[in-house]
Amino acid sequence: MKSIIVDDEPLALDLLADNLAQIPFVENMARCKNAFEAIQAIGTHRPDLVFLDIQMPGLDGLSFLKTLPNPPMIVFVTAHKHYSLESYELNALDYLVKPVSFERFLKACTKAQHLYQLQQRATQMIAPEPKDFMMIHIDYSLVKVAFQDILFVEGLKDYVKIFLLKESKPLVTRLNLKAVEDQLPPAQFARIHRSYLVALDKIETLNRKTLSIAGYELPIGDLAWERLQVYFHLK
Repeated sequence: MKSIIVDDEPLALDLLADNLAQIPFVENMARCKNAFEAIQAIGTHRPDLVFLDIQMPGLDGLSFLKTLPNPPMIVFVTAHKHYSLESYELNALDYLVKPVSFERFLKACTKAQHLYQLQQRATQMIAPEPKDFMMIHIDYSLVKVAFQDILFVEGLKDYVKIFLLKESKPLVTRLNLKAVEDQLPPAQFARIHRSYLVALDKIETLNRKTLSIAGYELPIGDLAWERLQVYFHLK
């Protein structure tokens, strides 16, 4: 984890830095003497954890935390006990009262590490690696189709034809065009007509009414023409 320390007292900064130097899973990125230096350090280093004093000149630690739209984990380190309730109302991870023993400091860091690991696992579960292919039914089998191999897709009444690189015949499957469109990455494919989806990087020639891909000439709808002009920097 990356951290920064914020305290207006040089001795307190030294003690925090010495403690962090003994903890292998936390790396201190910056020492800040006030909240304004901390704002800059957070923007630069994007820390996961901030050790924050409360009574500081200019902007106190509680007010500083209230200014952060997406705060990192906060551990208050202060000489004053009576702010603890307000700190937890602001979702502080921990509240340490000076002088802080190393054992108590380590406990706060371990608590932060546990939460950090939970957040990392949750992020991995929520945001899986994007696929570069789709699976479609052909006859009685599932066939893997790589996005990079698709030239264009033609939608007919009850099925679609998927035209591929290096294949003389299209794949035919019982899907509608919208179902295929929903599986394709929108940055790479565009609906150019109610019956056609195309791979944008496979377009060879283009004019107001038609475009060509691999020798096929396809019609362009009015709305699609606007998007194509933007994609090819024509406007």
